[in-house]
Amino acid sequence: MTNDTKQKIIYAASMAATFQPDSLSNDKLEAATKGHGALVIPVYAAANSIAEDIFGSLSGKQPNSAEKMTVLDAALGELPLDTVIEKAVRAAANAGSAPENTALIVAALAYFAGSAARSGVPLGNRKLGAMARMHAGGARTSAIALVTGKSTHRIQAFPAYMAIYKALEEKKLTSVDGSLLPGFISGGTIYGHSALGEDYNIPELAYNAAQVGTKAMLNAMAGAGVTPLALWPALIGSAVTMEIVHPDAILGEEFGKFGAVNSSYMAGKGARDAAKLPEKLHIRGTHEEYDTATLLGDFGLILKDVGGPSVIGSMAFSEIFAGFEEAAMIGAGFSGGPVNAPLGHVIGDIVPALRLLMQNGGDVFAAADVIREYKMNSFIDPELAICSLNTIARKAEQVSRGKITNVCILASEGVRDRAIYRRADKTYEMMSSGKSLADAAKLLDEERKAYVEKRGSTILSGFTGHAIELKFTELKPHGRRTDKFTERYWGFDSYVSYDIKIDGKPYHVENLSGKEVPAFALDGKNRDNPDWGMALQCGAILAQELQYIGHTIINVTVPAAVGSLFGLEAKAAAKEAEDGAYLTRSIPGAKEKATEVAKLSQLIYAKMEEPFPE
Repeated sequence: MTNDTKQKIIYAASMAATFQPDSLSNDKLEAATKGHGALVIPVYAAANSIAEDIFGSLSGKQPNSAEKMTVLDAALGELPLDTVIEKAVRAAANAGSAPENTALIVAALAYFAGSAARSGVPLGNRKLGAMARMHAGGARTSAIALVTGKSTHRIQAFPAYMAIYKALEEKKLTSVDGSLLPGFISGGTIYGHSALGEDYNIPELAYNAAQVGTKAMLNAMAGAGVTPLALWPALIGSAVTMEIVHPDAILGEEFGKFGAVNSSYMAGKGARDAAKLPEKLHIRGTHEEYDTATLLGDFGLILKDVGGPSVIGSMAFSEIFAGFEEAAMIGAGFSGGPVNAPLGHVIGDIVPALRLLMQNGGDVFAAADVIREYKMNSFIDPELAICSLNTIARKAEQVSRGKITNVCILASEGVRDRAIYRRADKTYEMMSSGKSLADAAKLLDEERKAYVEKRGSTILSGFTGHAIELKFTELKPHGRRTDKFTERYWGFDSYVSYDIKIDGKPYHVENLSGKEVPAFALDGKNRDNPDWGMALQCGAILAQELQYIGHTIINVTVPAAVGSLFGLEAKAAAKEAEDGAYLTRSIPGAKEKATEVAKLSQLIYAKMEEPFPE
């Protein structure tokens, strides 16, 4: 074939593969436009709305209005923030978010856009969680309705309530015994805004209650057989505490100057210490520093009023917190890396995008450059991390256009285009030299496996503080099953084996998920060897990086598009590409997407060859 023909084939295949966001992924993106199972698109929609109110629309310039986000202690029936929240609620609801989840999403985004968690004195008192709930039309309930995000299982707030109220009944949380107080002391300024309350009772009650509640949630997660991730237990411990403690109390001078430290800070501090969280957290890209105790206390205050989000609301909220550099350490969402998550989780760039826009005066190009840079450094496979960001941002734009989606697309477009072009070129060269389409797809998967082994070992070495070298010896289906379905789609029942060196000491793990993990968890096999737990953890991280590939299936769709221009019928090209891409064939769906892409590739190529009428 001529060079001109090659360029036309690569162009047609590339255009077909990127024709619509759904073409690049096995994830059920159209379902996500109505909130089914994931709230990723409603979060983008709400963030676009808030960014528009701060910076103006895409189509016109308006003055920076970041001050709209600040809740003022004002005698007004409606604040500027009310309008911002109302619009963001409408945007999230239009994207499919239910009221109880919309309130949580919007309150969290408003907070990170600069809104205070509280404002006002008794008559004009406003709380951000309650504002969002009322605008969303969510039902009023207590923090008992809160639930952790799903990490295999999820735990509702009941353990925190049980532990805190048991400790209250046993008079273990404060040195003040209310039964000994004279009349007219409790309930007024002599107590609540004076020494006994602000210097003694409120600080110790808030701190101790949050500690007890957080520990109870951590223990409950461990009791359910899952790793006790810190973030949600700390949030729930803080929220239950703030239902009890005076929410607007200002603490005594030993805690800071007047107005600087309030009761929610002490609840956040108790939760932080119980969960062993770091003292400071930092936004990706901007490196802005948040005091963890203040953050947890503020969100405790928000969560006690926001209503009862469902588990997918809690999962979306966790992913909003993936915008922190310390996300993996604190048990936030998956979308901050290092493993590429399914597209329903890819929310972690929204808060960084918002904060970067605020840092750069609304400049979308400056914000995009920073996001691209940090994603290149924080993922095992940054190319596919950026591709998945592009896919979900483009899908979100079908529902709601705005500066946040614009930033994310600008951050990812060039990398995605290069990824598509490289695969099309590789497939073309291999098929031109006589190799089969299946050979090309398999090679692309093998290249990715080698990259994940090499870069993954480097990242794991930094993460663990030990020299890690990992090489897979087997990646196939049927770790424990025998059925035909899982025989083809290995992600549902994987047989993963590998050799790993830890500081030079070699180990072999045979059948990680089907054999070794159950033996470690149930029988205590090798539990006395600290290296063995690390060996299992490292293998699990890199295996899941390969298994979760349904988010970006270009190792199937791009070869199929090229192969369909070498004389193969579209459906046959799709099947052969899926057959070859044995790792991308983790879950079903790639063949159907590849068939559509191959047909479109043939149409585009045919039109390129068709002369215009004279």
